[in-house]
Amino acid sequence: MGVSTSSPEKGISVVTVDFPPVNALPVSGWFALADTVRAAGRDAGIRCVVLAAEGRGFNAGVDIKEIQTKGDSALLGANRGCAEAFAAVYECEVPVVAQVHGFCLGGGIGLVGNADAIVASDDATFGLPELDRGALGAATHLSRLVPQHLMRALYYTSRTATAAELHGHGSVWRVVARDRLRPAALELAREIAGKDGRLIRLAKAAINGIDPVDVRRSYRFEQGFTFEAGLGGVGDRVRDTFGKEGR
Repeated sequence: MGVSTSSPEKGISVVTVDFPPVNALPVSGWFALADTVRAAGRDAGIRCVVLAAEGRGFNAGVDIKEIQTKGDSALLGANRGCAEAFAAVYECEVPVVAQVHGFCLGGGIGLVGNADAIVASDDATFGLPELDRGALGAATHLSRLVPQHLMRALYYTSRTATAAELHGHGSVWRVVARDRLRPAALELAREIAGKDGRLIRLAKAAINGIDPVDVRRSYRFEQGFTFEAGLGGVGDRVRDTFGKEGR
């Protein structure tokens, strides 16, 4: 359980998240993920990072139960941890390929929205259930996956989009059967890793430099409203309905 790293092929680092049962990460998990991704990017022998997960789905966001138990300290920790993990993916010195299966929700959108490419299984779904969890955020990253009006509709309704739909919008590179997911992700990573190591790092820095949106600043702006919702009591009120019927 936790965050681990493997190197199945030369030039490729696979960072794997494993927090059963649904990969809802505690505060410590987000910081561990950030540190691991950054370390992989700093490794001079690595030219591409694959971000993957074990279990039922890629990511279910933050650990709501931790926030319900620990209150504001956990909420602030989750805000900062998510910001660091998302930034680590975006700022990783080499391209990051997200290998997505099952559900990709909340914080998962922050990770894949900041990745350089996404390979997904045909059972993958993507969405932000933030309004049903007493929080806000990651619209910054969802808007990198779908057009603006669709982003807004998905955000306001907490609905999800399929991997096939995102492929239609051009944000998912390839959709494959679940048992072909790792080979497909490694195939793309292998092609990237085949480039000159110094040049691929310069390419990553150059592409980030022309990005029209400062994703770190944009996301931190969103998080201010999450904290405002918490201070106003509405965050806790909505969050306390999580997992209960009859809402």
